[in-house]
Amino acid sequence: MPVTPHIEGHFQSSDTVRDIVIGMADGLTVPFALAAGLTGAVNASKLIVVAGLAEIAAGAIAMGLGGYLAAKSDAEHYASEEMEIVDRKDDERLEVLEILEGYGLTPQESHPILAAFERRPKVWVDWMMRFELGLEEPVPGRATRSAATIALSYIAGGLIPLTPYILIPNAAAALKISVVATILALAAFGAVKGHFTGTPMLKSGIRTAVIGGLAAGAAFGLAKLFA
Repeated sequence: MPVTPHIEGHFQSSDTVRDIVIGMADGLTVPFALAAGLTGAVNASKLIVVAGLAEIAAGAIAMGLGGYLAAKSDAEHYASEEMEIVDRKDDERLEVLEILEGYGLTPQESHPILAAFERRPKVWVDWMMRFELGLEEPVPGRATRSAATIALSYIAGGLIPLTPYILIPNAAAALKISVVATILALAAFGAVKGHFTGTPMLKSGIRTAVIGGLAAGAAFGLAKLFA
């Protein structure tokens, strides 16, 4: 009797792809919602373009800085764990035994593993980071590359809904093209994201497009209500 293999999808993409996903997700959605909201209040493409570019600049800086600080925090965690193994060996030994005990190993089974770690401090640090903090060894220069990738992805995503307003003076007409372009971009982005996360591409694409569309619709409706 043939056995159907079990295939389980995991997010196995590189850190760069993760950063692109983070930047593009907000870059497509936030400026889109802002432009749609402003169109509900004013019919001036120039004003919307200025506000949109300002938001893209601020968002790219904020997102990039967040990526930089997150990567630096991971590196600092790793360095701290290295120091703890040197300065607080007794505490680290207890942590290893507690983690192994959580997996059902007895003290008799755990002590040889601990002894092996003590002979290989680098392996010990890697193991503690993975099982205690869920972190991998940081790549040198990761923080700067992460910041740049997230910021550029945010800018690229943000320019998609804003470009029609740059090209078309009439904001109402620009909004129609912006909606079509951005919804298609959101759907394509969601499908690609689904490919990397193991989610069905069609489902991920539709869900991403719907979320972005709802955000823009809510902004447009509120602007119309209070304009």
